[in-house]
Amino acid sequence: MWCEVVSLLRSLGSALVSYFDAKKKRKVAEIYQALNSDPIDVAVLRRMAISEGGLLTDEIRCKVWPKLLSVNTDDLPPLPAGKELREDSKDYQQVLLDVRRSLRRFPPGMPDDQREVLQEELIDIILHVLKRNPQLHYYQGYHDIVVTFLLVVGDRLATALVEKLSTHHLRDFMDPTMDNTKHILNYLMPIIDRVNPEVHDFMQSAEVGTIFALSWLITWFGHVLSDFRHVVRLYDFFLACHPLMPIYFAAVIVLHREQEVLDCECDMASVHHLLSQIPQDLPYESLISKAGDLFVQFPPSELTKEAAQAAQAERTAASTFKDFELASVQQRPDTVLRQRFRERLRGEERLRGEERTKSILTKPRTNRFVKLAVMGLTVALGAAALAVVKSALEWAPKFELQIFP
Repeated sequence: MWCEVVSLLRSLGSALVSYFDAKKKRKVAEIYQALNSDPIDVAVLRRMAISEGGLLTDEIRCKVWPKLLSVNTDDLPPLPAGKELREDSKDYQQVLLDVRRSLRRFPPGMPDDQREVLQEELIDIILHVLKRNPQLHYYQGYHDIVVTFLLVVGDRLATALVEKLSTHHLRDFMDPTMDNTKHILNYLMPIIDRVNPEVHDFMQSAEVGTIFALSWLITWFGHVLSDFRHVVRLYDFFLACHPLMPIYFAAVIVLHREQEVLDCECDMASVHHLLSQIPQDLPYESLISKAGDLFVQFPPSELTKEAAQAAQAERTAASTFKDFELASVQQRPDTVLRQRFRERLRGEERLRGEERTKSILTKPRTNRFVKLAVMGLTVALGAAALAVVKSALEWAPKFELQIFP
């Protein structure tokens, strides 16, 4: 009997492996079909980057990431000599210190000589982008983003991709002050409030602010996640979406940990310590899907009214995203997300139809999307959340905050 059970389990396992292999092959074929179309179907590439599993391999990322950022790979400029860059750069010493501290961002077991070569390339990429764009200012954590591109696509292509990213998605982090970064962080609490007012009110009572999410946001989670596979999966998602998507993802992490938060002591130190220690075993695919759903339900245009005055909002990368989008062929990330959301709603409509055929004594299933939408309309704090949310960094003097341990 036991032998029969083992045999059955093996058969089921083999069937599952075959199913996922076939699914992966179909996805790879669809990606290459989009890459080979004329013009390249960037909308399909975005959908592939967002959907389960992302872009699957670094080989595919080398081909797709440039398309998502509208970078022409046929005309990449040569990199200047590293010595010249270092002699002329006011940021060299700080970049050098940060890169030397980035050992854990390289694959474990990598030979020291190979890692040292990559670290030198990392320094040169950063200094090259800063030299070509004097309006940009280096910030601690920028190297965590750059090293991800370096490890995936190599130094020359990484330089072009990082430069485009720095002048668009990351631009607000590279201002002379942190005003726009703080403004983006201020989107976090309204999102949480729309979905779970209880968690929002608890965090408000604890006066924790949003500084716990600063390193998440400005490194695209590269600094806080130890598994490189999870990092590049998130980069697939973020590159295919609106510049504010990382703050939506930060919100769903907090919401995912609802019970941990509510069970915590309601004081700043305790809640900050809990939230700043990001779990490494998160259900990434589920959270990515939820972040996309929340973006569609509560778009930045709705939250901007709460996050800041219009004059300040106009200076952020989020407000200029349409300009970037129009300059890119077929780049419609918001459309892709809305389409996914509509498909999910249709699926839930079918499920509700099936529920109606069950016994009237069965407790009806709640549509989470309708529930969330109602919350967003009826919660009294929703419309004025940021009127009482203090700036994330205002709490720093009260508590010793380690943003980059």
